[in-house]
Amino acid sequence: MPTEISRDRVQQLVDEGALLFDVRPEREFMDEHIVGARHLWLKTLDATTTSGLDRALATVVY
Repeated sequence: MPTEISRDRVQQLVDEGALLFDVRPEREFMDEHIVGARHLWLKTLDATTTSGLDRALATVVY
């Protein structure tokens, strides 16, 4: 279930090893993104594109 969190909480989760995904179009990702974020376009988000993720880790999506 999606939950809104603060920037400080995002940083804390990333520091603890959370996965960080930017789901905006690739051009927007290339123009600017949070350091350490991976690009995963929202329109392609499905069971196949997420099958290799470690479900034991927190995942932050923006």
